Amino acid sequence: MVRKFSFVITLFLFSTGMLFSQAEKPQPANDVLQSAYKEAKSTDKNVFLFFHASWCSWCKRLEKAMQSPELKKIFGDNYVITHLDVLERKEKIDELENPGGREIMAKLGGEKSGLPFYVFLNDTGKKLADSNVMPKDQNIGYPGSDDEIAAFVKLLKLSAKHISEEQLTTIIDYLKKNAPKPMSH
Repeated sequence: MVRKFSFVITLFLFSTGMLFSQAEKPQPANDVLQSAYKEAKSTDKNVFLFFHASWCSWCKRLEKAMQSPELKKIFGDNYVITHLDVLERKEKIDELENPGGREIMAKLGGEKSGLPFYVFLNDTGKKLADSNVMPKDQNIGYPGSDDEIAAFVKLLKLSAKHISEEQLTTIIDYLKKNAPKPMSH
């Protein structure tokens, strides 16, 4: 009896170890987008497509802002927020990157933009706007300066179907309050 029990336990531990050692691969970028379009269509929203990488501190900062108690509901009510992991370092590519994500980023104009790069799409995948709106088509990235915040808000006004002036003011106030501090010399 003890022998059977120890065999079952060994088998269980071995099989769960195998399950956990084979990490789930990231979804192909096209599958992620198709799912987002479907959700956008059923909820009458547009897609906020956020390109990021695990090493990108500005991506994490923008994600933190969008997930903050002050802003999470605003973004959630107005967008299907979709992430594609791109531009990972060599050892992380297979583990984290969405296959096809780099190609989609390039197709949408973000090839030389850096991260975070974001694009606003309708429910059929038509591009409404992207974050390359600073002078000389530079990427906003994390909207921290007054000019970047103003450009970011223009994008939201253009792409969010249901956003209110009050919600925009809440976003502006949050971004200004949490703006990166200028470096002192």
